[in-house]
Amino acid sequence: MYHHTVARLTLRALLGRRRALFLLVLPALLIAIALAVRLVTGADDRAAGEILGGFALAVMVPLIGVIAGTGAIAPEIDDGSIVYLLAKPLKRHTIILTKLWVAIGVTLSFTVVPTLLAGFVLNGNSQQIASAYALAAAVASVAYSAVFLLLGTVSRNAVVHGLIYALVWESLFGSLVPGARALSIQQWALALAERVAAPGANITSEVGLPAALILLTAATVAGTWYAARRLRALTLASEG
Repeated sequence: MYHHTVARLTLRALLGRRRALFLLVLPALLIAIALAVRLVTGADDRAAGEILGGFALAVMVPLIGVIAGTGAIAPEIDDGSIVYLLAKPLKRHTIILTKLWVAIGVTLSFTVVPTLLAGFVLNGNSQQIASAYALAAAVASVAYSAVFLLLGTVSRNAVVHGLIYALVWESLFGSLVPGARALSIQQWALALAERVAAPGANITSEVGLPAALILLTAATVAGTWYAARRLRALTLASEG
């Protein structure tokens, strides 16, 4: 279920100089925006909700999920180095699960902590806004990691397709088309934030909490299962 060497190699690849820079930019920007808004307006619940919901959860979390999820496996498939890993006596689901754990850990580290910190900067966690959005970022990070890890096994343009999903489907269509919102990891995560936050926080989701929990679990499990299946098929292809 977990292999230390695979985890170490995956973590090293994800935290290489180029990817680490991309991973740091968005959290740093979030904190900078939070500090600037706090200096200008003081503690403001409405500003906190808009920044944490409109930037942290809607932009930062999915983009970091794309970088970590696809980066955990797609580069190895693209350059063919995955063959050396598959040649080892490792179960394919162990490889996928290990890479998923690493992707989740990286995504959580670069999303949950900055979101919570920005929330405390903006309004001191008034109305439980910081806690609510941090929880939403956490559950979304898990689902995004699984979905984008799967994408890394099925497409040679995984990053591009991931960006299309994150920026076009969730951000654009999710804000314009009511039906699309219900098929959005962001909305599923908001259902938990809505439950945690105080009523005055004005956090709402298009999906009820029970349905959101089921959909988040289904996306994570299905993404992980199918990624392992794709890796087994890749093994057969390379052996043939």
